[in-house]
Amino acid sequence: MAIVEKSAKKVQDSQADREAVLNDFRIALLSRHASLMGRKEVFMGKAKFGIFGDGKELAQIAMARAFKKGDFRSGYYRDQTFMLALGELTVQQYFAQLYAHTNVEAEPASAGRLMNGHFATRSLNEDGSWKSLTDRYNSAADISPTAAQMPKLLGLAFASKLYRQNKDLKKFKDFSINGNEVAWGTIGNASTSEGMFFESINAAGVLQVPMVTAIWDDGFGISVPQEFHTTKGSISEVLAGFQRTEEKPGFEIIKVKGWDYEGLFNAFAKAGEIARKEHVPVLIHVEEMTQPQGHSTSGSHERYKSKERLDWEKEWDCIKKFREYILSRDLASADELDRIDAEAKAQVKKEKEAAWSAFMGEIKEELSEAVALIREAAKDSNRKVVLDQLAQDLSKTINPIRKDVISTVRKALFNLRFDQSEGKTKLHNWYEQQQEKNLERYSSHLYSESAWSALQVQEVSPVYSENTALVDGREVLQAFFDYKLGQDPRFFAFGEDVGKIGDVNQAFAGLQAKYGELRVSDTSIRECTIIGQGIGTALRGLRPIAEIQYLDYLLYGLQMLSDDLASLQYRTKGGQKAPLIVRTRGHRLEGVWHAGSPMGMILSTLRGMLVCVPRDMTQAAGMYNTLLQSDDPAIVIECLNGYRLKERLPENMGEYTVPMGKPEVLREGKDVTVVTYGSMCRIVMEAAEELSSMGIELEVIDVQTLIPFDRFGVIGESVKKTNRVLFADEDVPGGASAYMLQQSIEGQQLFKFLDSEPQTLAAKAHRPAYSSDGDYFSKPSADDVVEKVYNLMHEVNPKKFPRL
Repeated sequence: MAIVEKSAKKVQDSQADREAVLNDFRIALLSRHASLMGRKEVFMGKAKFGIFGDGKELAQIAMARAFKKGDFRSGYYRDQTFMLALGELTVQQYFAQLYAHTNVEAEPASAGRLMNGHFATRSLNEDGSWKSLTDRYNSAADISPTAAQMPKLLGLAFASKLYRQNKDLKKFKDFSINGNEVAWGTIGNASTSEGMFFESINAAGVLQVPMVTAIWDDGFGISVPQEFHTTKGSISEVLAGFQRTEEKPGFEIIKVKGWDYEGLFNAFAKAGEIARKEHVPVLIHVEEMTQPQGHSTSGSHERYKSKERLDWEKEWDCIKKFREYILSRDLASADELDRIDAEAKAQVKKEKEAAWSAFMGEIKEELSEAVALIREAAKDSNRKVVLDQLAQDLSKTINPIRKDVISTVRKALFNLRFDQSEGKTKLHNWYEQQQEKNLERYSSHLYSESAWSALQVQEVSPVYSENTALVDGREVLQAFFDYKLGQDPRFFAFGEDVGKIGDVNQAFAGLQAKYGELRVSDTSIRECTIIGQGIGTALRGLRPIAEIQYLDYLLYGLQMLSDDLASLQYRTKGGQKAPLIVRTRGHRLEGVWHAGSPMGMILSTLRGMLVCVPRDMTQAAGMYNTLLQSDDPAIVIECLNGYRLKERLPENMGEYTVPMGKPEVLREGKDVTVVTYGSMCRIVMEAAEELSSMGIELEVIDVQTLIPFDRFGVIGESVKKTNRVLFADEDVPGGASAYMLQQSIEGQQLFKFLDSEPQTLAAKAHRPAYSSDGDYFSKPSADDVVEKVYNLMHEVNPKKFPRL
């Protein structure tokens, strides 16, 4: 009886294996036909651009089979087969993204905000709260810049290490089950030339985190062959020194062919097991891949690949080899495989058409409404002929987009500008409604729109008493970080010199010894992956502060901050969030470096992050408290020369908050409003004392945050009183001072309250020269403020304030 049961089980297992193999074949064909049809849709003008994953199907199916619920992917734009194999992408959703369908139900990855091939799962509920991430497959939102997925991958893997090793995190079951989750990354062979790749690989080896990196190697980077990209022509050979040994930790490195079905499954299964159980990083070099349609729809690979290479790619195409594998093992007949192919092609065609129908249906409905309203408005207009022609042309537009509709309506309203008809009113009202809808479709979620937005955090003022201690500014920060580390196990800080010595300015002094190396950690000199480490851990529910030692060094991590973190909520339309706080310091010190204030650069590149510029450490601690209660990412720029200045230590440490976007009036005055921030506050206050002795009273305003900027109209109310304004800071001319001017003039309509031309005072265009003299002649001094304000008052009343 036992022999019969064993035999039956063998038959069942064999049948199950057969079905699994044929299902993989079906998924590979679905993906391939989606790539082929997608390219045609672009060439037919139904989509703007296409980039596809053909040639990479088999390896991605193998990766999907090793991928477990709770795991995270951080990959790039050729991973469609992987997402299809997981069931986290349908063919219809794939084409919805190609067409840029703005409905989040139709296109859940980005709601039409990203070009095709950019994948993401939705980690958040509609209200912005976290879903459970351990009972689902997770894909961090993709970005296009080459190798930029790697730093975030490091952070996703590092989170598993924290969840496994920090016992206080065990209770957060929605984010991790004992750190068992693996972070899986994918990257093209050419992109391994990027510094971000090497920095991430090195950091993963140092940290020993469960990170599996799969390299899709098809021998080219667009038109450039491998020998121009990689030493020895093989990234796995280059990285051979990272291979772990019995004596020293490192990477496990696996090589496999992109057409070898069994080899791929064994490689990815082995990689997943090593990473998951041992928390060892693994590199899988998948060689001999192909790219049948070339890099993208921008050009043809026949231009740069030889006939011999093209012939080789046809012969070693992974789907062709997969078919041969199935036939050689008698798992199916050729007819059966042909039928699967035909069915897959028909399914792709059907879902493509459904995606196009849904996409066009919304636009055509809006078009019909617009045409009807224009024609109605034309009936009583002396511009009837022109309006009817506009309606006629719009109605005949082939494959219309929203731009066609709205542009035509605007032209109609221009033609109706002298009319006072009911038809014009209806058209105008419809236009206004569409503008609101399009604002939501294309411009929402740059910042958090949830109940956890930093703008929703209640303001609590610091409390002092007669016995309040006077301490160094750094001690205020130290007291706050101590409080927060004790209160919230999800909170941790890391960066260069943050751990053992407590950062270069001692705000974390003694806290590593108190809370352990997992909570207050040193890193190597690697700003790019410090940012990535923060993004990845924040994506998994932790609350990191990533320190960039000096503001100048922010440039090394700027791409990750700009392309990934700042745009995350926007490009997923509220589907993912990473409330990372970046701590750094800058403003005044000495010399070309460490004394810069490139605020204009930050304001231009980091829209989507809050930008906090506290004047002292008491304000900084309050801002950190606000941010740690919110789900907005932010950068806090502390004053480099403020750590040893004396401040009163608030008695409600850890409770008080500083509101975002609410300036503080530091000194009341009647003559000129001076708007500033950071280290310039002390300089302007010093100047105000001197000007007061001359009979000029400044009203000094500290904006506190540059993003958001004065949500309460504090500057406008001040200028109504003084009728004059000076925006002062130590950025280059046209930097943050120009930003503050624009925000105030346009946002608060200051111009009608001004009796004098608005003024700005900035540093010189160059970086500051060394020494105290270099600082004095490079950046605004109290004397500069006095002179600027006095000359302004001279123009107002030359008799009372004669020329200097």
